[in-house]
Amino acid sequence: MTIAIDVFLMALLVVAAIAVIRLRSLFAAVMLTSVYSLLSACWFTLQDAVDVAFTEAAVGAGISTVLMLGTLSLTQRNEKGGRGGHPILGLAVVLLTGTALVYATFDMPHYGDPAAPIHTHPIYEEYVHASYDKFHIPNIVTSVLASYRGYDTFGEVTVILTAGIAVLLLLSRAREEEGPPS
Repeated sequence: MTIAIDVFLMALLVVAAIAVIRLRSLFAAVMLTSVYSLLSACWFTLQDAVDVAFTEAAVGAGISTVLMLGTLSLTQRNEKGGRGGHPILGLAVVLLTGTALVYATFDMPHYGDPAAPIHTHPIYEEYVHASYDKFHIPNIVTSVLASYRGYDTFGEVTVILTAGIAVLLLLSRAREEEGPPS
């Protein structure tokens, strides 16, 4: 049953991504991007990565949507006629970047390799074997973020909040300088 839900969510993610690319209405694209983030958060939750799901929901569906809607209020609702540029150039950039990323993965240790540096560090034993006994949180990542790295996580959230407030202030200042609509 879980596999069926995973496949269904992945199919919805692909459909949403293709729809965002094809849309001409910027408002609809922003809303569909928010839906994509919520679907991603649901999938992360099913993968037992609740911390990543929470971040995706807060940042991807929450603050990003607010910032894009704020930007959209200062611009037009629809994309202008031509797309401009050369589609071949865009495709070349994407293929070059993708090739570089795939090439970079060859230096990574294999998934689950017990000899990987992450598994040989002394703190590994503490995080994996002692975190449940200390904090009674079944997800190791959540346990580490909520307990061992609590202040660090709080700092990251504070930085994101501050950046969001700064962008909203900049957008409101640009609107004030523009004056009332005529």
